[in-house]
Amino acid sequence: MSAMRRERDSMGEMQLPADAMYGAQTARAAENFPVSNLRFSRPFIKALGNIKCSAARVNHALGKLDSERATLIARAATEVADGLWDAQFVLDIFQTGSGTSSNMNANEVIAHRCAGLDDALTTHPNDHVNMGQSSNDVIPTAIHIAAADLLLHELLPALSHLHQQLMVRSEETMDVVKIGRTHLMDATPITLGQEISGWARQVELGIERLKSSLPRITELAQGGTAVGTGLNTDPGFGAGVAAELSSIYGIGFHEAANHFEAQAAQDAAVELSGQLRTLAVSLVKIANDVRLLNAGPRCGIGEITVPAVQPGSSIMPGKVNPVIAESMAQVAAQVIGNDAAIAFGGSSGLLDLNVMLPVMAHNLLESETILANACHMFADKCIAGIEANRERCEQQIEWSMSMVTSLAPTIGYDKAADIAKKAVAEGKTVRQICLEEKLLPEDELDRLLDPRSMLSPDKAS
Repeated sequence: MSAMRRERDSMGEMQLPADAMYGAQTARAAENFPVSNLRFSRPFIKALGNIKCSAARVNHALGKLDSERATLIARAATEVADGLWDAQFVLDIFQTGSGTSSNMNANEVIAHRCAGLDDALTTHPNDHVNMGQSSNDVIPTAIHIAAADLLLHELLPALSHLHQQLMVRSEETMDVVKIGRTHLMDATPITLGQEISGWARQVELGIERLKSSLPRITELAQGGTAVGTGLNTDPGFGAGVAAELSSIYGIGFHEAANHFEAQAAQDAAVELSGQLRTLAVSLVKIANDVRLLNAGPRCGIGEITVPAVQPGSSIMPGKVNPVIAESMAQVAAQVIGNDAAIAFGGSSGLLDLNVMLPVMAHNLLESETILANACHMFADKCIAGIEANRERCEQQIEWSMSMVTSLAPTIGYDKAADIAKKAVAEGKTVRQICLEEKLLPEDELDRLLDPRSMLSPDKAS
């Protein structure tokens, strides 16, 4: 049995591992919430460490904290931010709704580390590490910091990379004329490049939507303490911490315009999650289009080929599946589910505090992380390797009954519809039926049935 030690908090003694850097409050919470084995992610712990470091520096600058303790706390907190003590963050996501347990986990680890750095100077987790703070403003601040960090430094770069790859594929295939499809039925011609340009624009708009949420997600609750009034902190504390964090992250954080809103609600997190959900919907559409156009290779649409990255079947030799697109779609499904949890959490604010903070934090940061990873994967292992099956595209255009659409202005809608029906019934092309019935001179028929004349209004004129 591993060695244990006993430590006291305001409710009495707790037993915890001798080598644990956390204290009694963390141990009590670990005992209280054995729910999921889900833990806060690296970006969130990084945010907690950086908040504590910034708070120590600001408290010292305000004359609230002595130089020795401020230096120790800043050093220990930076180690937390850098990931040196992640194993000491042992608490379940499903804990106290304010995240108080995780705030105290950080306070205790940092205080314990300070003791290791200087055992002659007592650093208290509440009195010193948590000075001028409350879990009620620390945790909302950590959510916003981590979310903005992931958005600007992970997700947006990944989306830009995906957009670039889509634009390259679009330009390379702008001359590949294929049949369009509406309702999954044959429609008028389009180029593969035009079709892919629609996917690229979806991603581009997703980037714009995410960027639009930044003014709200960069507002920080720090400085409101328990209920937004700023009790037990200096009036300049919130702005000072925001300035320190801006320097650390290279992001323009600012103190909340209204601390009561910043702590009673989590609308900015809900907004960002909604934009992530919209992006996920776009990515599902793109992934599904890739899967449909790749379907076959011989007995489906088969207009494109995606890279073969692994065997597709344990029973069918030679089968290769569009697994990267499938993975992308599953990530999107998770993000859409996460958004539902976040929306429910955001709607559950009660009077002066939202008490769904840990689960909202977990789901929001997970959505950003898996979207960033999946977009890189999708861009590099699928989109970058798409190849057009030009011969297949040409065959399907000629065979489509929708080619008759270009004849309608000349012969009328009803006559064009009759030709389309006859082509289907007799298993012939529209061109063949028109030639058999001597409907139009052959040179005019060739002009009207040229698929490249159907790609835009100016081409048809």
